[in-house]
Amino acid sequence: MSYRAQIVTLLTAAALATFVAFPSGRAADQTPKLLTEHLMIDAVDPGIKLYVRNKRPEGMTQFAAQKTLLFVHGATLPGEATFDFPIEGLSWMDYIAQRGWDVYLVDVRGYGRSTRPPEMDQPAASNPPIVTTDVAVRDAGSAIDFILQRRGVSKLSLVGWSWGTDVIGAYAADRNDRVDNLVFYAPRWLRTPSQAAAPALGAYIAAPPRRDRLQAGAPDDRKADLMPGFEAWAAAAIASDPIGSKQAPPVLRSPAGVIQDTRNYWEAGKPYYDPSRIKVPTLVVVAEWDGLNPPEGAQAIFRRLPSGPDKRLVMLGEGSHFVLLEKNRLQLFHEVQLFLDRARLTN
Repeated sequence: MSYRAQIVTLLTAAALATFVAFPSGRAADQTPKLLTEHLMIDAVDPGIKLYVRNKRPEGMTQFAAQKTLLFVHGATLPGEATFDFPIEGLSWMDYIAQRGWDVYLVDVRGYGRSTRPPEMDQPAASNPPIVTTDVAVRDAGSAIDFILQRRGVSKLSLVGWSWGTDVIGAYAADRNDRVDNLVFYAPRWLRTPSQAAAPALGAYIAAPPRRDRLQAGAPDDRKADLMPGFEAWAAAAIASDPIGSKQAPPVLRSPAGVIQDTRNYWEAGKPYYDPSRIKVPTLVVVAEWDGLNPPEGAQAIFRRLPSGPDKRLVMLGEGSHFVLLEKNRLQLFHEVQLFLDRARLTN
């Protein structure tokens, strides 16, 4: 197939995806109204409550594994500040739910509205790092168990961002039977450690979200253009921390276990999980200007996935690690949706 024919095929498939979801177009009065639920569920560890948010079309009564999805967040931000933060009236959760999906997000303990470990009530330096990836995998597993039991389905799709890809990758490698589709967005992989001496880690980190970090790799003269509303979003993200938001200056606190794992695994040449053990359809997607988790890492993961027609690698143009909230976010939404809905389009 020629390059031009491949482009035409892709555009045709994307148009078909839109047509299937909205047979008469995307008029506002045809967009389904969404029902939102806020849930607190038990983690597998006693005394820990996890915040789970659900969005689905209003009146939806039939649930299927092929249309059920869970988002897992990254290292410093809770799910609601990313997957369900509306820009121009639409979040990523909204986008998928409007297409007939039963969509969830979970906050790992120490993030958002989930239980904050007692170490977070003390100065960070008083305790070692908390909430490692092992803990996050258990919390994600608790959310998955809850959703599967709640809906009476045997599996669901998982979407992870950054550190969230470590979590869902490790889970899927052990529980392929419970995963329908896997989406790695901006995944982490082996990296060269900094030559500077690593600072000592406390239980958590406390800092405001920084554009220079989240959009690292994007041209400096394009960062503001990619996300002109960064400051307003940062204020909303900080507001998700009931303690940090009241400090002067306000900060967003997040557990430091992920940083410890970065040093012990990814910077030590030891992958946290083995992609070759993942046997389910997998999409790996990364933006060209991602300076935190560069495209080379996404390519390395893709090569290690088992061969087959149901694995895909997509690079998005003019986006950073934070593309899900940038002006070109619909590139990400479209590509992930096309992958999720591919079976329906070909049957």
